[in-house]
Amino acid sequence: MLTAALVLIVAFMAGEVVFALVASSLALLADAAHMLTDAAALALALFAAAVAARPPRGRWTFGYKRVEVLAAQINALTLLVIGVWIVYGAVRRLIDPPEVRGGIVLVVALVGIGVNLAATSLLARASRESINVRGAFVHVLNDLAAFVGTALAGGLVLATGWDRFDPIASLVVAALIAWSSIRLLRDSVRIFLESAPADIDPDAVGRAIVGEPEVVEAHDLHVWTVTSGFPALSAHVLVRPGADCHGIRRRLEAMLVDRFGLDHTTLQVDHVTAPSTAVELGETFRRKTPLRPS
Repeated sequence: MLTAALVLIVAFMAGEVVFALVASSLALLADAAHMLTDAAALALALFAAAVAARPPRGRWTFGYKRVEVLAAQINALTLLVIGVWIVYGAVRRLIDPPEVRGGIVLVVALVGIGVNLAATSLLARASRESINVRGAFVHVLNDLAAFVGTALAGGLVLATGWDRFDPIASLVVAALIAWSSIRLLRDSVRIFLESAPADIDPDAVGRAIVGEPEVVEAHDLHVWTVTSGFPALSAHVLVRPGADCHGIRRRLEAMLVDRFGLDHTTLQVDHVTAPSTAVELGETFRRKTPLRPS
């Protein structure tokens, strides 16, 4: 999947650089530069996936799974740098536009649309499961949008003779790159800062835990993402005196999997001497009403 997309991108990129120079098109050259980052992103994603598959050992108790998140972050930062370079070149060409051969631009861009459609179809499904693949997918998807804009610019230059359509298309490409890279950077930073997954509300998890029979309180509750598709939870749970701690722990683990998809959990379950009646949200969760004596 990643390998096939990489071969497609590299093969087309080599030809595009030649045609960009012949046509004096910044839009095509910007696309080629973006495709170079696509190739680098796909190669990095392949490497990260291979490293992430290594089993845990020694000090690496979670293995190397976050290498995929690091690869996504590198891809996002690379996209931002490319976007700045495109804006700089586009502004210069708006001030002093060279002659652009719109026909060549249009044909190459149309071929590029086909190549990128094939690459995005290869990556689309896996991008929903891995932030690493999503980093590469965002590169390729942006390139697809860029080629659409470049094809439009080539057609307009061909029809009107106004060469400034080429750098204007480049600015649109830069805007798309910035939007996508910022989103990808935000998501990867959230994982590194161990934020709770977007689809899991820690308050809802805490209330669900204390809603179970014989559970009095839950605190030191932490929900985070080890890597994409790998959420984890840890908590200290207090149960009423005489309750079966091990049985309650197993019941809580099953509930957390069923309701929240949390299958990597660490629960410390202890007894309390007397049940509490106060209610707090945040780090500590307690029952709204006291438990009846057994």
